[in-house]
Amino acid sequence: MTATVTIPTWFFVVLLVLALWALLERVLVPGVRWYLRRRVNRVIGEINTRLNIELPQFKLTRREVLIDRLFHDPKVQAAIARECSENGLPRDVVASRVDRYAREIVPAFNAYLYFRVGYWLGKALAKLLYRVRLGYTDTAALAAVNPRSSVVFVMNHRSNMDYVLVAFLAAERVALSYAVGEWARVWPLQQLIRSMGAYFVRRNSGDALYRTVLQRYVQMAVEAGVPQAVYPEGGLSTDGKLRPPRLGLLDYMLKTFDPAAERDLVFIPVGINYDRVLEDRTLMRKLDPAAPRRGVFYAVARTGAFAASNLWLILTGRWYRFGYACVNFGKPISMRDYVKRAGADFRQLGDEARHREVERIAAQIMEAIARIVPVLPVSLVATALLHDREAGLSELALKSVVYDLIMRLEKAGAHVYVPRGDLDYAVAVGLRMLLLRRIVEEQDGLYRADPAETTLLEYYANAIEPLLATVAAHAGLSPTVSKTA
Repeated sequence: MTATVTIPTWFFVVLLVLALWALLERVLVPGVRWYLRRRVNRVIGEINTRLNIELPQFKLTRREVLIDRLFHDPKVQAAIARECSENGLPRDVVASRVDRYAREIVPAFNAYLYFRVGYWLGKALAKLLYRVRLGYTDTAALAAVNPRSSVVFVMNHRSNMDYVLVAFLAAERVALSYAVGEWARVWPLQQLIRSMGAYFVRRNSGDALYRTVLQRYVQMAVEAGVPQAVYPEGGLSTDGKLRPPRLGLLDYMLKTFDPAAERDLVFIPVGINYDRVLEDRTLMRKLDPAAPRRGVFYAVARTGAFAASNLWLILTGRWYRFGYACVNFGKPISMRDYVKRAGADFRQLGDEARHREVERIAAQIMEAIARIVPVLPVSLVATALLHDREAGLSELALKSVVYDLIMRLEKAGAHVYVPRGDLDYAVAVGLRMLLLRRIVEEQDGLYRADPAETTLLEYYANAIEPLLATVAAHAGLSPTVSKTA
Protein backbone atom coordinates (compact mmCIF):
# COMPACT_ATOMS: atom_id res chain seq x y z
CA MET A 1 0.00 0.00 0.00
CA THR A 2 2.94 2.33 0.52
CA ALA A 3 4.94 1.30 -2.53
CA THR A 4 6.08 4.04 -4.88
CA VAL A 5 4.42 4.10 -8.27
CA THR A 6 6.33 5.63 -11.14
CA ILE A 7 4.42 7.16 -14.03
CA PRO A 8 5.66 9.01 -17.12
CA THR A 9 5.87 12.78 -16.84
CA TRP A 10 3.46 13.31 -19.73
CA PHE A 11 0.85 11.14 -17.98
CA PHE A 12 1.26 13.12 -14.77
CA VAL A 13 0.74 16.36 -16.72
CA VAL A 14 -2.43 14.96 -18.30
CA LEU A 15 -3.76 13.94 -14.86
CA LEU A 16 -2.93 17.37 -13.46
CA VAL A 17 -4.70 19.15 -16.31
CA LEU A 18 -7.79 16.94 -15.88
CA ALA A 19 -7.81 17.60 -12.13
CA LEU A 20 -7.56 21.34 -12.67
CA TRP A 21 -10.32 21.17 -15.29
CA ALA A 22 -12.59 19.28 -12.87
CA LEU A 23 -11.86 21.82 -10.13
CA LEU A 24 -12.63 24.67 -12.50
CA GLU A 25 -15.84 23.10 -13.85
CA ARG A 26 -17.25 21.74 -10.58
CA VAL A 27 -16.17 24.37 -8.06
CA LEU A 28 -14.83 27.63 -9.45
CA VAL A 29 -17.15 28.20 -12.45
CA PRO A 30 -20.41 27.53 -10.50
CA GLY A 31 -19.12 29.81 -7.74
CA VAL A 32 -18.33 32.61 -10.19
CA ARG A 33 -21.68 32.15 -11.91
CA TRP A 34 -23.49 32.32 -8.56
CA TYR A 35 -21.57 35.47 -7.63
CA LEU A 36 -22.23 37.18 -10.96
CA ARG A 37 -25.90 36.13 -10.99
CA ARG A 38 -26.28 37.57 -7.52
CA ARG A 39 -24.72 40.88 -8.62
CA VAL A 40 -26.88 40.98 -11.76
CA ASN A 41 -30.08 40.30 -9.79
CA ARG A 42 -29.14 43.03 -7.35
CA VAL A 43 -28.65 45.48 -10.24
CA ILE A 44 -31.96 44.43 -11.83
CA GLY A 45 -33.78 44.97 -8.53
CA GLU A 46 -32.24 48.42 -8.17
CA ILE A 47 -32.91 49.39 -11.78
CA ASN A 48 -36.56 48.29 -11.70
CA THR A 49 -37.16 50.70 -8.83
CA ARG A 50 -35.35 53.55 -10.60
CA LEU A 51 -36.43 53.32 -14.25
CA ASN A 52 -39.69 54.80 -15.54
CA ILE A 53 -39.94 51.78 -17.84
CA GLU A 54 -39.16 48.46 -16.19
CA LEU A 55 -36.82 45.95 -17.78
CA PRO A 56 -39.09 43.58 -19.71
CA GLN A 57 -38.71 39.87 -19.05
CA PHE A 58 -37.93 39.30 -22.73
CA LYS A 59 -34.77 41.37 -22.35
CA LEU A 60 -33.67 39.29 -19.35
CA THR A 61 -34.40 35.92 -20.96
CA ARG A 62 -31.34 33.77 -21.67
CA ARG A 63 -30.01 34.21 -25.18
CA GLU A 64 -30.19 30.51 -26.04
CA VAL A 65 -33.88 30.49 -25.12
CA LEU A 66 -34.57 33.49 -27.36
CA ILE A 67 -32.67 31.90 -30.25
CA ASP A 68 -34.70 28.73 -29.83
CA ARG A 69 -37.98 30.68 -29.74
CA LEU A 70 -37.02 32.61 -32.84
CA PHE A 71 -35.90 29.49 -34.71
CA HIS A 72 -39.16 27.65 -33.93
CA ASP A 73 -41.42 30.63 -34.62
CA PRO A 74 -44.22 29.46 -37.00
CA LYS A 75 -43.46 32.19 -39.56
CA VAL A 76 -39.75 31.37 -39.54
CA GLN A 77 -40.53 27.66 -39.95
CA ALA A 78 -42.85 28.49 -42.84
CA ALA A 79 -40.05 30.52 -44.44
CA ILE A 80 -37.73 27.50 -44.10
CA ALA A 81 -40.26 25.26 -45.83
CA ARG A 82 -40.75 27.83 -48.59
CA GLU A 83 -37.00 28.18 -49.16
CA CYS A 84 -36.61 24.40 -49.39
CA SER A 85 -39.48 24.10 -51.84
CA GLU A 86 -38.49 27.00 -54.10
CA ASN A 87 -34.79 26.19 -54.32
CA GLY A 88 -34.78 22.42 -53.84
CA LEU A 89 -32.50 22.60 -50.80
CA PRO A 90 -32.32 20.03 -47.97
CA ARG A 91 -34.12 21.19 -44.84
CA ASP A 92 -31.07 20.79 -42.59
CA VAL A 93 -29.05 23.14 -44.85
CA VAL A 94 -31.71 25.86 -44.72
CA ALA A 95 -32.28 25.31 -40.99
CA SER A 96 -28.55 25.77 -40.43
CA ARG A 97 -28.71 29.14 -42.19
CA VAL A 98 -31.64 30.22 -40.03
CA ASP A 99 -29.82 29.20 -36.89
CA ARG A 100 -26.81 31.24 -38.00
CA TYR A 101 -29.01 34.27 -38.71
CA ALA A 102 -30.74 33.95 -35.33
CA ARG A 103 -27.41 33.79 -33.49
CA GLU A 104 -26.17 36.80 -35.44
CA ILE A 105 -29.24 38.89 -34.58
CA VAL A 106 -30.27 37.98 -31.03
CA PRO A 107 -28.43 40.00 -28.35
CA ALA A 108 -27.18 38.76 -24.98
CA PHE A 109 -28.24 41.57 -22.64
CA ASN A 110 -26.26 41.81 -19.42
CA ALA A 111 -27.85 44.24 -16.93
CA TYR A 112 -24.71 44.52 -14.83
CA LEU A 113 -22.53 45.30 -17.84
CA TYR A 114 -25.09 47.80 -19.22
CA PHE A 115 -25.75 49.79 -16.05
CA ARG A 116 -22.53 49.33 -14.08
CA VAL A 117 -19.90 49.27 -16.83
CA GLY A 118 -21.44 50.57 -20.06
CA TYR A 119 -23.23 53.51 -18.44
CA TRP A 120 -20.15 54.81 -16.66
CA LEU A 121 -17.85 54.20 -19.63
CA GLY A 122 -20.30 55.99 -21.91
CA LYS A 123 -20.63 58.87 -19.47
CA ALA A 124 -16.87 59.19 -19.06
CA LEU A 125 -16.19 59.05 -22.81
CA ALA A 126 -18.96 61.49 -23.73
CA LYS A 127 -17.90 64.02 -21.09
CA LEU A 128 -14.24 63.63 -21.97
CA LEU A 129 -14.88 64.57 -25.61
CA TYR A 130 -17.80 66.99 -25.34
CA ARG A 131 -19.68 69.37 -23.12
CA VAL A 132 -22.72 67.10 -23.00
CA ARG A 133 -26.12 68.72 -22.59
CA LEU A 134 -29.64 67.36 -22.34
CA GLY A 135 -31.53 70.14 -24.09
CA TYR A 136 -35.26 70.28 -24.59
CA THR A 137 -37.46 67.50 -23.27
CA ASP A 138 -41.24 67.39 -23.61
CA THR A 139 -41.52 66.26 -20.00
CA ALA A 140 -45.31 66.29 -19.72
CA ALA A 141 -45.84 64.29 -22.91
CA LEU A 142 -43.15 61.75 -21.99
CA ALA A 143 -44.61 61.32 -18.50
CA ALA A 144 -48.02 60.63 -20.04
CA VAL A 145 -46.73 57.59 -21.98
CA ASN A 146 -48.14 54.39 -20.49
CA PRO A 147 -45.23 52.46 -18.88
CA ARG A 148 -46.59 49.31 -20.51
CA SER A 149 -46.09 50.77 -23.99
CA SER A 150 -43.49 49.54 -26.45
CA VAL A 151 -41.27 52.60 -26.82
CA VAL A 152 -39.06 53.23 -29.84
CA PHE A 153 -36.63 56.17 -29.87
CA VAL A 154 -36.20 57.40 -33.46
CA MET A 155 -33.31 59.76 -34.09
CA ASN A 156 -31.16 61.45 -36.67
CA HIS A 157 -27.76 59.84 -37.23
CA ARG A 158 -24.87 62.31 -37.07
CA SER A 159 -22.05 60.25 -35.61
CA ASN A 160 -21.19 56.85 -34.17
CA MET A 161 -21.04 58.74 -30.87
CA ASP A 162 -24.86 58.82 -31.08
CA TYR A 163 -24.99 55.31 -29.63
CA VAL A 164 -22.95 56.34 -26.59
CA LEU A 165 -24.57 59.74 -26.11
CA VAL A 166 -28.22 58.74 -26.25
CA ALA A 167 -27.76 55.53 -24.25
CA PHE A 168 -25.97 57.49 -21.52
CA LEU A 169 -28.55 60.30 -21.39
CA ALA A 170 -31.51 57.91 -21.52
CA ALA A 171 -30.11 55.41 -19.01
CA GLU A 172 -31.90 57.13 -16.12
CA ARG A 173 -35.20 56.17 -17.75
CA VAL A 174 -34.72 53.14 -19.96
CA ALA A 175 -32.30 50.46 -21.18
CA LEU A 176 -32.21 50.85 -24.97
CA SER A 177 -31.82 48.07 -27.50
CA TYR A 178 -30.08 49.46 -30.60
CA ALA A 179 -30.30 48.28 -34.16
CA VAL A 180 -26.62 48.29 -35.17
CA GLY A 181 -25.18 47.95 -38.66
CA GLU A 182 -22.63 45.39 -39.82
CA TRP A 183 -19.74 47.79 -39.24
CA ALA A 184 -19.70 46.72 -35.56
CA ARG A 185 -19.44 42.98 -36.24
CA VAL A 186 -15.74 42.77 -35.37
CA TRP A 187 -14.08 41.17 -32.37
CA PRO A 188 -14.25 42.19 -29.54
CA LEU A 189 -16.66 45.05 -30.32
CA GLN A 190 -19.32 42.59 -31.46
CA GLN A 191 -19.42 40.78 -28.11
CA LEU A 192 -19.52 44.04 -26.15
CA ILE A 193 -22.32 45.55 -28.24
CA ARG A 194 -24.38 42.36 -28.09
CA SER A 195 -24.04 42.22 -24.28
CA MET A 196 -25.33 45.80 -24.15
CA GLY A 197 -28.59 44.58 -25.70
CA ALA A 198 -28.05 45.66 -29.30
CA TYR A 199 -28.98 43.50 -32.28
CA PHE A 200 -27.20 43.48 -35.63
CA VAL A 201 -28.86 44.38 -38.91
CA ARG A 202 -27.65 43.72 -42.45
CA ARG A 203 -28.88 46.95 -43.98
CA ASN A 204 -28.92 45.92 -47.64
CA SER A 205 -29.52 42.20 -47.44
CA GLY A 206 -31.50 40.79 -50.35
CA ASP A 207 -31.90 37.43 -48.61
CA ALA A 208 -35.63 36.89 -48.02
CA LEU A 209 -34.94 34.22 -45.40
CA TYR A 210 -32.69 36.57 -43.41
CA ARG A 211 -35.28 39.35 -43.60
CA THR A 212 -37.94 36.99 -42.22
CA VAL A 213 -35.76 36.06 -39.25
CA LEU A 214 -34.90 39.71 -38.56
CA GLN A 215 -38.54 40.74 -38.95
CA ARG A 216 -39.76 38.16 -36.47
CA TYR A 217 -37.12 39.10 -33.90
CA VAL A 218 -38.05 42.80 -34.14
CA GLN A 219 -41.75 41.95 -33.83
CA MET A 220 -41.16 39.65 -30.85
CA ALA A 221 -39.16 42.38 -29.10
CA VAL A 222 -41.82 45.04 -29.77
CA GLU A 223 -44.63 42.77 -28.61
CA ALA A 224 -42.65 42.08 -25.41
CA GLY A 225 -42.18 45.80 -24.70
CA VAL A 226 -38.41 46.01 -25.27
CA PRO A 227 -37.44 49.72 -25.59
CA GLN A 228 -35.58 50.19 -28.86
CA ALA A 229 -33.58 52.89 -30.62
CA VAL A 230 -33.45 53.11 -34.40
CA TYR A 231 -32.09 55.47 -37.02
CA PRO A 232 -34.72 55.84 -39.77
CA GLU A 233 -32.06 57.26 -42.11
CA GLY A 234 -30.33 53.87 -42.09
CA GLY A 235 -26.83 55.35 -41.89
CA LEU A 236 -24.73 58.40 -41.07
CA SER A 237 -25.47 61.66 -42.83
CA THR A 238 -22.67 62.42 -45.27
CA ASP A 239 -23.59 66.07 -45.92
CA GLY A 240 -25.11 67.06 -42.58
CA LYS A 241 -28.68 66.99 -43.90
CA LEU A 242 -31.36 64.53 -42.86
CA ARG A 243 -31.46 61.58 -45.22
CA PRO A 244 -34.70 60.09 -46.58
CA PRO A 245 -36.09 57.47 -44.19
CA ARG A 246 -35.70 53.78 -44.83
CA LEU A 247 -38.85 51.89 -43.99
CA GLY A 248 -37.66 48.34 -43.21
CA LEU A 249 -37.62 48.32 -39.38
CA LEU A 250 -40.63 50.65 -39.12
CA ASP A 251 -42.60 48.35 -41.41
CA TYR A 252 -41.60 45.29 -39.33
CA MET A 253 -42.83 46.99 -36.15
CA LEU A 254 -46.11 48.22 -37.61
CA LYS A 255 -46.97 45.15 -39.67
CA THR A 256 -48.29 43.19 -36.67
CA PHE A 257 -49.32 46.12 -34.46
CA ASP A 258 -52.64 45.46 -32.72
CA PRO A 259 -54.23 48.74 -31.52
CA ALA A 260 -56.50 46.78 -29.17
CA ALA A 261 -53.62 44.96 -27.47
CA GLU A 262 -52.30 45.85 -24.02
CA ARG A 263 -49.23 47.63 -25.38
CA ASP A 264 -49.32 50.79 -27.44
CA LEU A 265 -46.45 51.37 -29.87
CA VAL A 266 -44.95 54.81 -29.22
CA PHE A 267 -42.28 56.54 -31.29
CA ILE A 268 -40.26 59.22 -29.48
CA PRO A 269 -38.41 61.61 -31.83
CA VAL A 270 -34.86 62.45 -30.76
CA GLY A 271 -32.72 65.23 -32.20
CA ILE A 272 -28.91 65.12 -31.91
CA ASN A 273 -26.32 67.70 -32.86
CA TYR A 274 -22.60 68.27 -32.29
CA ASP A 275 -20.24 71.22 -32.55
CA ARG A 276 -17.83 68.70 -34.02
CA VAL A 277 -18.57 65.33 -35.55
CA LEU A 278 -15.51 63.11 -35.17
CA GLU A 279 -16.00 61.43 -38.56
CA ASP A 280 -16.95 64.56 -40.54
CA ARG A 281 -14.12 64.49 -43.09
CA THR A 282 -14.42 60.74 -43.58
CA LEU A 283 -18.15 61.07 -44.20
CA MET A 284 -17.71 63.85 -46.73
CA ARG A 285 -15.20 61.80 -48.72
CA LYS A 286 -18.17 59.63 -49.69
CA LEU A 287 -19.65 62.62 -51.54
CA ASP A 288 -16.71 62.60 -53.96
CA PRO A 289 -16.96 59.60 -56.31
CA ALA A 290 -13.40 60.27 -57.50
CA ALA A 291 -11.91 60.07 -53.99
CA PRO A 292 -9.86 56.89 -53.49
CA ARG A 293 -11.43 54.35 -51.14
CA ARG A 294 -9.40 53.71 -48.02
CA GLY A 295 -8.99 50.33 -46.35
CA VAL A 296 -9.20 49.25 -42.73
CA PHE A 297 -5.49 49.80 -42.09
CA TYR A 298 -5.75 53.38 -43.29
CA ALA A 299 -8.72 54.00 -40.99
CA VAL A 300 -6.86 52.50 -38.03
CA ALA A 301 -3.77 54.59 -38.82
CA ARG A 302 -5.84 57.79 -39.10
CA THR A 303 -7.60 57.04 -35.83
CA GLY A 304 -4.29 56.41 -34.10
CA ALA A 305 -2.80 59.63 -35.48
CA PHE A 306 -5.89 61.58 -34.39
CA ALA A 307 -5.70 60.12 -30.86
CA ALA A 308 -1.95 60.80 -30.63
CA SER A 309 -2.38 64.39 -31.81
CA ASN A 310 -5.07 65.09 -29.22
CA LEU A 311 -3.05 63.38 -26.49
CA TRP A 312 -0.13 65.69 -27.30
CA LEU A 313 -2.44 68.71 -27.05
CA ILE A 314 -3.66 67.46 -23.65
CA LEU A 315 -0.10 67.00 -22.38
CA THR A 316 0.90 70.48 -23.55
CA GLY A 317 -2.21 72.10 -22.07
CA ARG A 318 -3.58 73.24 -25.45
CA TRP A 319 -6.47 70.82 -25.81
CA TYR A 320 -10.13 71.82 -25.87
CA ARG A 321 -13.06 69.48 -25.85
CA PHE A 322 -14.91 69.21 -29.15
CA GLY A 323 -17.52 71.77 -28.23
CA TYR A 324 -21.09 70.94 -27.25
CA ALA A 325 -23.07 67.76 -27.88
CA CYS A 326 -26.78 68.10 -27.25
CA VAL A 327 -29.80 65.78 -27.35
CA ASN A 328 -33.46 66.83 -27.43
CA PHE A 329 -36.43 64.53 -26.78
CA GLY A 330 -39.66 65.49 -28.54
CA LYS A 331 -43.36 64.72 -28.26
CA PRO A 332 -44.21 60.99 -28.44
CA ILE A 333 -46.17 59.72 -31.44
CA SER A 334 -48.72 57.07 -30.46
CA MET A 335 -49.59 54.47 -33.08
CA ARG A 336 -52.81 53.66 -31.26
CA ASP A 337 -53.90 57.27 -31.74
CA TYR A 338 -52.69 57.26 -35.35
CA VAL A 339 -54.69 54.14 -36.19
CA LYS A 340 -57.76 55.67 -34.58
CA ARG A 341 -57.41 58.87 -36.62
CA ALA A 342 -56.48 57.16 -39.90
CA GLY A 343 -58.94 54.30 -39.50
CA ALA A 344 -56.34 51.87 -40.84
CA ASP A 345 -55.39 48.56 -39.23
CA PHE A 346 -51.91 47.62 -40.49
CA ARG A 347 -52.64 43.91 -40.05
CA GLN A 348 -55.50 44.08 -42.52
CA LEU A 349 -53.75 46.12 -45.22
CA GLY A 350 -52.11 44.65 -48.29
CA ASP A 351 -48.41 45.24 -48.81
CA GLU A 352 -48.83 48.24 -51.10
CA ALA A 353 -51.42 49.99 -48.92
CA ARG A 354 -49.41 49.27 -45.77
CA HIS A 355 -46.23 50.66 -47.32
CA ARG A 356 -48.07 53.89 -48.16
CA GLU A 357 -49.19 54.22 -44.53
CA VAL A 358 -45.69 53.46 -43.27
CA GLU A 359 -44.31 56.14 -45.60
CA ARG A 360 -46.74 58.66 -44.12
CA ILE A 361 -45.72 57.74 -40.59
CA ALA A 362 -42.01 57.85 -41.51
CA ALA A 363 -42.48 61.33 -43.01
CA GLN A 364 -44.24 62.46 -39.83
CA ILE A 365 -41.43 61.04 -37.69
CA MET A 366 -38.70 62.68 -39.81
CA GLU A 367 -40.52 66.01 -39.63
CA ALA A 368 -40.70 65.68 -35.83
CA ILE A 369 -36.97 64.85 -35.67
CA ALA A 370 -36.11 67.84 -37.88
CA ARG A 371 -38.06 70.16 -35.55
CA ILE A 372 -36.29 68.83 -32.45
CA VAL A 373 -32.65 68.97 -33.65
CA PRO A 374 -30.68 71.22 -31.25
CA VAL A 375 -29.25 74.44 -32.66
CA LEU A 376 -25.64 74.66 -31.42
CA PRO A 377 -22.97 77.41 -31.64
CA VAL A 378 -20.98 75.95 -34.54
CA SER A 379 -24.10 75.47 -36.69
CA LEU A 380 -25.11 79.08 -35.99
CA VAL A 381 -21.68 80.56 -36.78
CA ALA A 382 -21.28 78.35 -39.88
CA THR A 383 -24.67 79.49 -41.21
CA ALA A 384 -23.81 83.14 -40.61
CA LEU A 385 -20.40 82.91 -42.30
CA LEU A 386 -21.82 81.13 -45.34
CA HIS A 387 -24.25 83.99 -45.80
CA ASP A 388 -21.41 86.35 -46.70
CA ARG A 389 -18.58 83.98 -47.56
CA GLU A 390 -16.73 86.27 -49.97
CA ALA A 391 -16.52 89.62 -48.14
CA GLY A 392 -16.28 88.13 -44.66
CA LEU A 393 -17.76 89.44 -41.42
CA SER A 394 -16.30 91.42 -38.58
CA GLU A 395 -16.85 90.04 -35.08
CA LEU A 396 -19.57 92.62 -34.44
CA ALA A 397 -21.32 91.89 -37.75
CA LEU A 398 -21.04 88.13 -37.10
CA LYS A 399 -22.69 88.52 -33.68
CA SER A 400 -25.43 90.64 -35.20
CA VAL A 401 -26.20 88.03 -37.87
CA VAL A 402 -26.18 85.20 -35.28
CA TYR A 403 -28.46 87.16 -32.88
CA ASP A 404 -30.93 87.80 -35.69
CA LEU A 405 -30.80 84.13 -36.67
CA ILE A 406 -31.42 82.97 -33.09
CA MET A 407 -34.44 85.24 -32.69
CA ARG A 408 -35.96 84.02 -35.92
CA LEU A 409 -35.29 80.37 -35.09
CA GLU A 410 -36.82 80.65 -31.63
CA LYS A 411 -39.84 82.47 -33.04
CA ALA A 412 -40.34 79.52 -35.43
CA GLY A 413 -40.23 77.09 -32.49
CA ALA A 414 -36.65 75.82 -32.83
CA HIS A 415 -34.70 74.81 -29.73
CA VAL A 416 -31.52 76.89 -29.59
CA TYR A 417 -28.94 75.95 -27.00
CA VAL A 418 -27.15 79.08 -25.76
CA PRO A 419 -24.24 78.07 -23.48
CA ARG A 420 -24.39 79.78 -20.09
CA GLY A 421 -27.33 81.82 -21.39
CA ASP A 422 -24.74 84.19 -22.90
CA LEU A 423 -25.14 85.01 -26.61
CA ASP A 424 -21.66 86.56 -26.87
CA TYR A 425 -20.13 83.41 -25.39
CA ALA A 426 -22.12 81.22 -27.79
CA VAL A 427 -20.68 83.06 -30.79
CA ALA A 428 -17.18 83.00 -29.26
CA VAL A 429 -17.10 79.22 -28.67
CA GLY A 430 -18.57 78.46 -32.10
CA LEU A 431 -16.04 80.71 -33.81
CA ARG A 432 -13.16 79.34 -31.72
CA MET A 433 -13.93 75.76 -32.79
CA LEU A 434 -13.93 76.72 -36.47
CA LEU A 435 -10.71 78.74 -36.12
CA LEU A 436 -8.91 75.95 -34.27
CA ARG A 437 -9.78 73.54 -37.06
CA ARG A 438 -8.75 76.11 -39.72
CA ILE A 439 -12.16 75.92 -41.35
CA VAL A 440 -12.47 79.68 -40.88
CA GLU A 441 -9.67 82.20 -41.26
CA GLU A 442 -9.27 85.69 -39.85
CA GLN A 443 -7.65 88.51 -41.79
CA ASP A 444 -7.72 92.24 -41.04
CA GLY A 445 -10.43 91.71 -38.45
CA LEU A 446 -12.74 89.87 -40.86
CA TYR A 447 -13.75 86.24 -40.58
CA ARG A 448 -14.45 84.19 -43.67
CA ALA A 449 -14.59 80.53 -44.65
CA ASP A 450 -11.39 78.99 -45.99
CA PRO A 451 -12.34 78.31 -49.64
CA ALA A 452 -10.91 74.79 -49.34
CA GLU A 453 -13.16 74.09 -46.33
CA THR A 454 -16.46 75.49 -47.58
CA THR A 455 -17.98 72.03 -47.93
CA LEU A 456 -17.14 71.24 -44.31
CA LEU A 457 -18.68 74.53 -43.16
CA GLU A 458 -21.82 73.68 -45.16
CA TYR A 459 -21.91 70.28 -43.42
CA TYR A 460 -22.38 71.96 -40.03
CA ALA A 461 -24.83 74.56 -41.36
CA ASN A 462 -26.89 71.78 -42.95
CA ALA A 463 -27.60 70.33 -39.49
CA ILE A 464 -30.18 73.08 -38.94
CA GLU A 465 -31.25 73.46 -42.59
CA PRO A 466 -34.82 72.13 -42.00
CA LEU A 467 -35.24 74.65 -39.19
CA LEU A 468 -34.08 77.46 -41.49
CA ALA A 469 -36.65 76.30 -44.04
CA THR A 470 -39.31 76.62 -41.33
CA VAL A 471 -38.05 80.11 -40.50
CA ALA A 472 -38.23 81.05 -44.18
CA ALA A 473 -41.77 79.67 -44.45
CA HIS A 474 -42.85 81.76 -41.47
CA ALA A 475 -41.26 84.87 -42.95
CA GLY A 476 -42.17 84.14 -46.57
CA LEU A 477 -38.48 84.22 -47.54
CA SER A 478 -35.91 81.88 -49.02
CA PRO A 479 -34.13 79.72 -46.40
CA THR A 480 -31.11 82.02 -45.93
CA VAL A 481 -30.00 84.35 -43.19
CA SER A 482 -30.99 87.97 -43.57
CA LYS A 483 -27.97 90.24 -44.07
CA THR A 484 -27.46 92.53 -41.10
CA ALA A 485 -24.82 95.22 -40.98
